[in-house]
Amino acid sequence: MGILNITPDSFYAGSRLSHTDGLLPKAGQMISEGASILDIGGQSTRPGSTMLEANEERDRVIPAIELLRKEFGHELWLSIDTFYASVAQEAVQAGADMVNDVSGGDLDQEMYQVVSQLKVPYVLMHMRGKPENMNAKAIYQDLLTEVIDELQVKITAAKSAGIEQIMIDPGFGFAKTVDQNFRLLNHLHTFQLFNLPILVGLSRKSMIWKTLESTADEALNGSTVLNTLALSKGIQVLRVHDVRPAMEAIQLVNRTSKA
Repeated sequence: MGILNITPDSFYAGSRLSHTDGLLPKAGQMISEGASILDIGGQSTRPGSTMLEANEERDRVIPAIELLRKEFGHELWLSIDTFYASVAQEAVQAGADMVNDVSGGDLDQEMYQVVSQLKVPYVLMHMRGKPENMNAKAIYQDLLTEVIDELQVKITAAKSAGIEQIMIDPGFGFAKTVDQNFRLLNHLHTFQLFNLPILVGLSRKSMIWKTLESTADEALNGSTVLNTLALSKGIQVLRVHDVRPAMEAIQLVNRTSKA
């Protein structure tokens, strides 16, 4: 899954695009390098970010989705990265194939019902609070047990609403400290207990560059290392800024597993 951020304030400057500037070349590059899903987001969810209203997010992502669908047809899947049910609905109507919700339904109580009606796959991520305050909520007595329990509650609610295709995301960097992120990664195989596909987003995140005392711009090699570890623990989808290195990791891990 390649990341397309239609926003001027994403934490990684190299991923910032607009629907009129750089979108099609970047999407074309990702497709040529092996991306099978492109994830279109209209607002930053980095720690401390302020939430945009749904209409402003909609104005960013809908033209981008329409343009991508027109340019590339149906040769790949388009994902809408939003926690607003109304944006999800309009995005799918504009051509998106799935919904990626970083809040797992917490920030819009209509999300489960809308996704159920749309009959599209849903990425359900673990997060506490909102991006602007989630760092303060990274307090756990037992990290793994609490993340799994909180995901289970959401999965049950989503299924009860009628969502049939669910993918889970443990939410690296969302209401987790650096140490908690690494503990989560080390025990990533535990999430197979849900018997659902697992997506992870580790690309260029602060757990990498804070550990290495570098920057997001310098975190490509670290991203590849952690993506490789995640693949070795049985995940199905990597959400990345840099497609070619991720595809190389996938190819090599797959080859190793067959040896």
